Amino acid sequence: MARETTLVLVKPDGMRRGLAGEILARFERRGLELRGARLLKVSKALGREHYAEHKGKPFFGDLVDFISSGPVLALAVSGESAISVVRTMMGATNPLDSAPGTIRGDFALELSENIVHGSDSKASAKRELALFFPDGLV
Repeated sequence: MARETTLVLVKPDGMRRGLAGEILARFERRGLELRGARLLKVSKALGREHYAEHKGKPFFGDLVDFISSGPVLALAVSGESAISVVRTMMGATNPLDSAPGTIRGDFALELSENIVHGSDSKASAKRELALFFPDGLV
């Protein structure tokens, strides 16, 4: 196993519902370490950069609109196999397919508002961490 750092975003719906503390606590209880945290309002430009791999898809504009619709908590989370651990803890992208006990399985009902984002690979984590922590503090 390898120690990794990954990006987690508590999206606007999670922030609006007051779930940021619960989500962070779940990662910490699992043994992951918080390396950085930043509360921000995502600009449309940052949203487009973040979701660049979806550019040209019919839902791209909706993704950008949603991520920029309210405050987001960006977390840099570190630990052994952090990327896969975080992805498993989040649950399936579609909350209706997420198992109880996962973040999305416990808190989300809609694909378009699924509470959290987590990097899906080492390359994505590196790119996304640089977008949300441009000062390199993580």
